[in-house]
Amino acid sequence: MSRIKTLVLLPILAACTVAVDGPPPSGNDGGGTVARSGSPQSVSDYRAVAARIEPVAESACRQRTRGVNCDFSIRIDTNPKLGANAYQTYDQSGRPILAFTPALLREMRNRDEIAFALAHEAAHHIEGHISQTRVTATTGAVLGAVLGTAVGLDAAGVDAASNIGGTIGARRYSKSFELQADALGARIAESAGYDALRGVLYFQSARDPGDQFLGTHPPNADRIRVVQNAVAGG
Repeated sequence: MSRIKTLVLLPILAACTVAVDGPPPSGNDGGGTVARSGSPQSVSDYRAVAARIEPVAESACRQRTRGVNCDFSIRIDTNPKLGANAYQTYDQSGRPILAFTPALLREMRNRDEIAFALAHEAAHHIEGHISQTRVTATTGAVLGAVLGTAVGLDAAGVDAASNIGGTIGARRYSKSFELQADALGARIAESAGYDALRGVLYFQSARDPGDQFLGTHPPNADRIRVVQNAVAGG
């Protein structure tokens, strides 16, 4: 059997991507370089929101997890190749990173939208979505390789089957993970004094992914409904 590859290609979509692997973002926590990349007002709003969301998110993390690093590093990713996006990943020491791009900050219309998006990314870490995605991706890759071998594919074919299986595995629960992060993120944003219902209205104007097969994100209407239920105590 050829070496099983677990390269999972996850597209970067506006408003949220859970980074399965990869280097920490470029840029910093909102210094001079960032100010030149985004509007001064958006960066000022981002800093103010981050200062309020961070302690609430870290408290929620400590309350809901055991043995998990809850020391968030909140940054702006100034990589010019990235569009409007926010994501959660880890640095080399395992510290959770919550990252925004200047393009996303320019799209957001108020601090409630920034707060909801930031709290949503924190919720991905608290819920353990990256580790769960790695498990399902690896399982899918193994199954793809086994099936490819069983039907007599050559080494290149088995590698391709492994990659396809890994992608399917990684995306199996991605929509439900997004909705879980929306619900917990709404509670974190509300606890920090922001209006999550106003924040989630970002999705009224954002591109709607619809209910695509193996899509990474749920329909925008579902996300708004989940936040409404979370704020209402559902």
